[in-house]
Formats: sequence, structure tokens, C-alpha cells
Amino acid sequence: MLDEEEKLKKALMKKALGYDTQEVVMEYALDENGQAKLTKKKVTKKHVSPDITAMRVLFEKFSGGDLAEQIRNMSDEELQAERARLLNILKEEEDGSI
Repeated sequence: MLDEEEKLKKALMKKALGYDTQEVVMEYALDENGQAKLTKKKVTKKHVSPDITAMRVLFEKFSGGDLAEQIRNMSDEELQAERARLLNILKEEEDGSI
């Protein structure tokens, strides 16, 4: 089981990078016997956009030394550019081009 700090780190990482999720809405109606019966189920896929504030908190809390100080001093635009750079690196690693 992950300790609390590791759970926080994973949650911040997910929020910082953005993620996909599903929203499920189910409607019920009573049938002739008075029992609840599922009448409609709607599944919607949603994308939660990356969050710059979560990225900043992640780096401030879990990065030490000079890197944390540099990140604290970055503007939102600089953080977005760094995020794009890191996502490109991750994509290249996943595609096997690195």
C-alpha cells in the first residue's frame, strides 16, 4: 500500500499532466411490480486538462535544491512550455524513438 506522500505525488502528477475519465449517468424507473429497473445508461468520456498549479505544487513539494527554486520562479507560460517539452520526451519514449 502506498504511503500518504506517494498517494499525493501520484494524484498531483495525474492532475498536472491531465487525464481521461468516464462519467456514467443511470436512470431508473419502477416496473409493474414496483421494482427499480434501469431504463437508461449514458457513458460520457471526458478529458480533464492539465493543471499548471498542480504541476507547480508537485515540483515545489517533491523536487529539491535548485530545480525547485527555478520552477517556483517560472511564469505560467514558462511552465506550459516546460510541460510541452516533457510530454514530447515521454511520447518519444513511448513510441520507441529514444
